[in-house]
Amino acid sequence: MELKEYLLIIEKFLKDKLEETHMSGYILGISGGIDSSLVAAMANKVCKDKLLCVILPCESLKEDEEDAMKLVHHLNLNYLKIDLTNTYLTLVEEMEKKLNKSLDLMSKSNTKVRLRMVTLYALASLTHSLVLGTDNKDERYLGYFTKYGDGAADLLPIVHLTKNEVKEAAYLYGLPKDLVERVPSAGLFKGQSDETEMGVTYEAVDKFLLGEKIDEKDLKVIERLHKISEHKREDIPTPPPYEREEMKV
Repeated sequence: MELKEYLLIIEKFLKDKLEETHMSGYILGISGGIDSSLVAAMANKVCKDKLLCVILPCESLKEDEEDAMKLVHHLNLNYLKIDLTNTYLTLVEEMEKKLNKSLDLMSKSNTKVRLRMVTLYALASLTHSLVLGTDNKDERYLGYFTKYGDGAADLLPIVHLTKNEVKEAAYLYGLPKDLVERVPSAGLFKGQSDETEMGVTYEAVDKFLLGEKIDEKDLKVIERLHKISEHKREDIPTPPPYEREEMKV
């Protein structure tokens, strides 16, 4: 199947889900990154008036907000901005005070991502909407998402697309080159990039997922990341069912 054909399937999926669930629309957090930009373009095409995009700066880089606004203007998106910086700083300060200990970088980063998802779901509840996720195939396989953060969503429209396919699709939807070619980053701290954190390139992950031969070093990284992130893709573990005694009459 050609990518163009599959994109039409995703569009139909987005349109049909609103009808099936009797929900009023979609909520989507946008960052100016390629994944959220592509999801925005697709959802905007099939249900423009029912899509609300949300920019959620949280101690973020100015460039990220500028890129998000560039997408808003390019697609003429319905949007709002909610700055979570003060909320985040207050929460971190309170936790560190109670713990008498500083949070490490990972704890702080995950807190930012989860605050964003809390906000998106509050808006979704208010507007009777579904939250769109932006995980692609690479991120899902590697577990490169925050549990109950950006990994939490009602729908994952592009989860079967590799990173390169996301890029190809973005061009097909006419997204600006500077957004498509932007260095992948969650923008959680200065200098952060996806590939540096993962320890492997998206190109290598794409090849692995498509069954192509890759460097042994990259293979080991991919296998390790997949293994240690399995808990993110599984249902919440529970103990065996409670086998109750039959009631005596």
